Amino acid sequence: MTLENWAAPMPEVPLVTIGDIAVTPSWVVTPAGQAPVGQAQWFVTDMSVTTQEIPTWAVVCAVLFFLVCFLGLLFLLAKETRTRGSVQVVVQAPGLMHSTQLPVWSLHQVHDVHARVNYARTVSASAR
Repeated sequence: MTLENWAAPMPEVPLVTIGDIAVTPSWVVTPAGQAPVGQAQWFVTDMSVTTQEIPTWAVVCAVLFFLVCFLGLLFLLAKETRTRGSVQVVVQAPGLMHSTQLPVWSLHQVHDVHARVNYARTVSASAR
C-alpha cells in the first residue's frame, strides 16, 4: 500500500466565522447544517443603540469644582459614547436557514460584524 491510500482528505479551513457560522471556500457550516457557499444569501440586522451620555466622573467633578469656582460646570460638556444591543446575522440556502445574534458593546464590534458578513457575501458571490 502506498501513502496516498492512507492519507485522509484535508478538511477545509474556515475563511471567516460569524458567531457560530463558519464559511469555508466551498461550504457554509452552521449548527443547523451545511450548504454550498455559492447558494448562500446573507442578511444583517443591526439592533444596537448608540447613545451619548455625561459620564459619572464628570458629574462628580462638576459638583466638587462648582463649589470652588464656576468653571467646574465645564465638566458637564464631557460626553461618553455607549453602544448596547446586538447584531443579528441570518444565512439562507436551499435546505438551510440559520440565525445568530451577536451582542455588541462598541461601534467597532458592529462594524466588524458587517465586515465579516460582507466578506462572506464576497466568498458566496465568487463561488457562483
